[in-house]
Amino acid sequence: MRTAILLSLLCLLLGCEKKHKEAPKAVALSLDGSMEVGLMTFNLRYENNQETGKRAWRNRVIGIVGMLNRENIEILAIQEGLHGQVADLWASMPNFDFEGVGRNDGKKSGEYTGIFYNKVRFQADSKNRGTIWLSDTPYKAGSKTWGNKFPRMATWVRLLDRSSGQALWVVNTHFDHMNQESRDKGVRLIVSKLEKMNSDNDPVVVMGDFNATESNTAVKYLSTIQPSVGFDGLKETFNVLNSSEKKRGTLHFWMNDVNRQWKVDHIFVSKQAKVLESKIVKSGEPYLSDHFPVKARVRFEKRG
Repeated sequence: MRTAILLSLLCLLLGCEKKHKEAPKAVALSLDGSMEVGLMTFNLRYENNQETGKRAWRNRVIGIVGMLNRENIEILAIQEGLHGQVADLWASMPNFDFEGVGRNDGKKSGEYTGIFYNKVRFQADSKNRGTIWLSDTPYKAGSKTWGNKFPRMATWVRLLDRSSGQALWVVNTHFDHMNQESRDKGVRLIVSKLEKMNSDNDPVVVMGDFNATESNTAVKYLSTIQPSVGFDGLKETFNVLNSSEKKRGTLHFWMNDVNRQWKVDHIFVSKQAKVLESKIVKSGEPYLSDHFPVKARVRFEKRG
């Protein structure tokens, strides 16, 4: 009897008593059934030993987390993040979950093209999430057959919005920086997959580092898709509100040359979405990456 009492006391002291389940956090309901969401695509710049001081990841990550909090981002598409970088961000964003794998082996090796999403607001559809490699063998990890030196990929997840009850398909990609065939075939592969998966014609977001400007055929293709079973076409959010803006560079190479800037990072959304905000999140020294992130806030109206 004495032993049992001592063991019970010890359990209490060490915290091994049965814990109560944490109550789920409240999510404000959308009264009109619309879904408004903050989106961002951001090439993090992979961590490497050659970049030190202000450009070292351990110094940049603090500013990145601060920027994400200020911009009120709910869905974040990242490119070039290595496993440790993804882990750092995930640990710094406790309300977020993550979808993505390393490009070399489909596990932890190589750069990630992944999606962070606010898990308080969104629930991932476990049957509709995954990764493909942009190649003739899209389900073979690390595959590359279209002339690109490095594996290129796309990650997707279907999110269920607890606020509005709507579903949203989110796709993140990182196209090749040199090979146009890879970009052209890659974008068509992504669209063909979406058309097959999105049989309910849910709203769609496609974003990432396209390594190409708006005039490139791969980028233009997304804006010229004809209505289909999968979705009713897409529009580029920055151009909706900033069509006349000339200073639109996102790839800036650490601002070594102000004339070497190209807008290669894009956010596309379903044509029926209303773009409330779209901007390039520019900053001065210390720069958060060699790319500026791109943000959009959009509203998807209730589907009739």
